[in-house]
Amino acid sequence: MDEKRDLKSMDIEELGAFFRALGAPAYKAKQVFAWLHRGVGSFDEMTDQSKAFRAVLEEHALITRVQTVRRLESVLDGTVKYLFALSDGECVETVMMRYSYGDSVCISTQAGCRMGCGFCASTLGGLHRSLAPSEMLDQILAVTKDTGRKVSHVVLMGIGEPLDNYENVVKFLHLLSCKGGLNMSLRHVSLSTCGLVDGIRRLMEEKLQLTLSVSLHAPNDAIRSSIMPVNRKWGVNTLLAACRDYIEATGRRISFEYAMIDGVNDTPACAKELAARLRGMLCHVNLIPANPVKERSYQKSPAEKVERFRRLLAGFGLTVTVRRTLGADIQASCGQLRQAAR
Repeated sequence: MDEKRDLKSMDIEELGAFFRALGAPAYKAKQVFAWLHRGVGSFDEMTDQSKAFRAVLEEHALITRVQTVRRLESVLDGTVKYLFALSDGECVETVMMRYSYGDSVCISTQAGCRMGCGFCASTLGGLHRSLAPSEMLDQILAVTKDTGRKVSHVVLMGIGEPLDNYENVVKFLHLLSCKGGLNMSLRHVSLSTCGLVDGIRRLMEEKLQLTLSVSLHAPNDAIRSSIMPVNRKWGVNTLLAACRDYIEATGRRISFEYAMIDGVNDTPACAKELAARLRGMLCHVNLIPANPVKERSYQKSPAEKVERFRRLLAGFGLTVTVRRTLGADIQASCGQLRQAAR
């Protein structure tokens, strides 16, 4: 056991097996698990554990944590955006948003992203590495400690493509919902994907009761392939077929994210084509006024175009909303703060 083990990425059973290998009783696993998910930063804070056992843990294990590099709070709506540094110096973004139903935290799942979407700042510079389950939990724990507020919802919609880090993300979801830890219902979790069809089909088999958000952003292959390279591998028909199978297998409604980009995907013809493709599906369409990114040429659609698009979709019987803009004064969209700090 030369390399120190990341305890926070282990579930209770794995902790028990690890402790037995150290010559300690497995029952300590539940106690240590609870401490880790309260956000302790050192083994000395585990006051119900003996000094001898804490010394053993110090020798063979570690507790991950994030360090706050920047913290921005919106004067408009109380949104708080963090640039967190990981143990190796990589940085990720996390956003806490306040809603009438509670506080939601949007976390990152990777440092950087390799999906290459043309309107997104997160993918500038490519993928550096994927995050461990502990590093996803650490973002939630750090926000809770900083704000003193209870997190009621988690959104995997920050930097990175969650399904490109599949095993770690699924492990994180199980840890998040564990009764001995944060004990969050996965019905309060949204996972966003740009459309990795193989990942959607794997996730379908997990039967998790989360909300799957699919970044669609276009009604056809011509437009989608021009702004989202992933569409060149899995076209719109293939993606929507996987979404229909996911709905049938899980009984869960899918949310389709649609970034409104001026002159690209916001025409009445696009709205009508999108409605025809989605008609009859158990889904919700979330229109997002695209945030301008200085390194990109795309601009957000004017409010009147967004409203026209919304009315057209609703007229075809789709459930559609326009995402409320939060944290506009603090660069709260994904990737902007990390890019500025590089």
